[in-house]
Amino acid sequence: MPRLKILYVASEINPFLQTSVVADFVRKLPQAMQERGMEIRILVPRFGLINERKNRLHEVVRLSGINIAVGDEEKPLVIKVASIPHAKLQVYFIDNEDYFHRKSVFFDNEDKFYKDNDERAIFFCKGVLETVKKLGWAPDIVHCNDWMTSLIPMYLKTTYKYDPIFKDTKSVFTVYDNAFKHKFNNDLLNKVKMVDIEDSMLVNLKSADFEGFIKIGLEYADVVIKAEEKFSNGLNQLFKDFSNNKKIDTIGKDSDFLDSYYNLYNELVG
Repeated sequence: MPRLKILYVASEINPFLQTSVVADFVRKLPQAMQERGMEIRILVPRFGLINERKNRLHEVVRLSGINIAVGDEEKPLVIKVASIPHAKLQVYFIDNEDYFHRKSVFFDNEDKFYKDNDERAIFFCKGVLETVKKLGWAPDIVHCNDWMTSLIPMYLKTTYKYDPIFKDTKSVFTVYDNAFKHKFNNDLLNKVKMVDIEDSMLVNLKSADFEGFIKIGLEYADVVIKAEEKFSNGLNQLFKDFSNNKKIDTIGKDSDFLDSYYNLYNELVG
């Protein structure tokens, strides 16, 4: 059997950046799956807190140079890469001067949520898929982590549905309770749109808030994972709303959780 190809997409990964439990999870799981014989790629944003010199990031010129549309604007995509120390894993970083060179992640120095975090998420999600296309590497599964990656399952089911790289790709969406209270502007849906995406496909995003992004991920992902046992009442209600037509699993952090993911991936592709 050919090796399963798993693409991990997340907002952060140890040791480059850690602001939540996402970073540890995305550090451990890919290495464990690689050790079980799977082929792994990892993509994260190159937030300004990541020290390029210390972490030995360097640009991958052959992957850079694409322009990514966010609404009416196009922004240049820069791809950088670094290796995780003591692991045979490379991490690709999605970079753009306007979106990712600030010395913070989602909140400014006064703890205010960046108003363009929606654009940063859109740029990241589109940039991930375009980068994988340029790599010419067809993933069997794209495992998306946290709200910032939630648009990818929808793009896979619409714009990229017939692309040779993604035509057989399944998606997993892991939800974390990293909620924010900000509500984005009314032009969010227009900025999210790509080819083959109609307004009716974006109904769950109309609230233009954290739950809207989670709902889009829940709607389009093939499998949804609850990363934690305890969630806010709002998120628990979302899981109930989608449970009738969606496989929603809770995979804890006990000793056999790595085996659980290994089995899940194989069942999803099998």
